[in-house]
Amino acid sequence: MQKKDCYYLGTITKAHGYKGELNVHLDTDEPELYQDLESVFIEKNGLLVPFFLTKAQLHKKNHLRIILEDFDDPTSLIGREIYLPLSTLPPLEGNKFYYHEVVGFQVINADDNLIGEITHVRDTTSQDLLEVLTPTETTVLIPLIDDWIVEVDRENNVLRMDLPKGLTDVF
Repeated sequence: MQKKDCYYLGTITKAHGYKGELNVHLDTDEPELYQDLESVFIEKNGLLVPFFLTKAQLHKKNHLRIILEDFDDPTSLIGREIYLPLSTLPPLEGNKFYYHEVVGFQVINADDNLIGEITHVRDTTSQDLLEVLTPTETTVLIPLIDDWIVEVDRENNVLRMDLPKGLTDVF
């Protein structure tokens, strides 16, 4: 399995107890979806390695306790990232979308003007941003605000947005 075919689920933060349990900090709004996991991919030396689980139990708000099947040194995995295949994500409908899903989509303003193509979604700041490459090869940052999203057209790879006048002129 390659990283491009997976999504980041969380990071192993510490061992829990003395029976081989590991604590995973989940990067999700819906941690309850992951309490019945049977397997995960853990990044080791740049590769995604599959591990089967004998336990996956929700712990506190965004934490999961897991036990790996037939693995003798779970503490060696502390600090490593956990991934799941993209195929395990439930499909979204309407104006909801996964960030990886819209990379390559065209952004069109409500007045039918092409803004450009989404090249990346920045989600590491307090305000998530779309990186959009305009036809003039300029990168424009557009805040991802739900009220600005008019339509997600998956069939034509188009994200139609109602952007404030002058927003893209700043760049």
